Amino acid sequence: MKQKDYKEVRLTTEDNPYDPFDDWYNWNCFDLKEGYNTCARLASITNTSDQLSDEENKKIIEEAINSIIRLGAFSKEGKFIEYKLVYKY
Repeated sequence: MKQKDYKEVRLTTEDNPYDPFDDWYNWNCFDLKEGYNTCARLASITNTSDQLSDEENKKIIEEAINSIIRLGAFSKEGKFIEYKLVYKY
């Protein structure tokens, strides 16, 4: 994740028509309906902690996001779907 001057970043699949910032409810419904379970996937491989600094937690989350991007997802029909990042400035 090397986008300059962003405030927040979210992970989404290429086929999700909803903006995870502006329309999270519909974004999440689409994600769950398609079986991607992006939030659960991210949570399952992210080990953040209140004992760590914000920067350490941010690095852990970035590494998990990059891992999910490398792996991609599969639709219910078995089609490979790529992930992408959405930035909020």
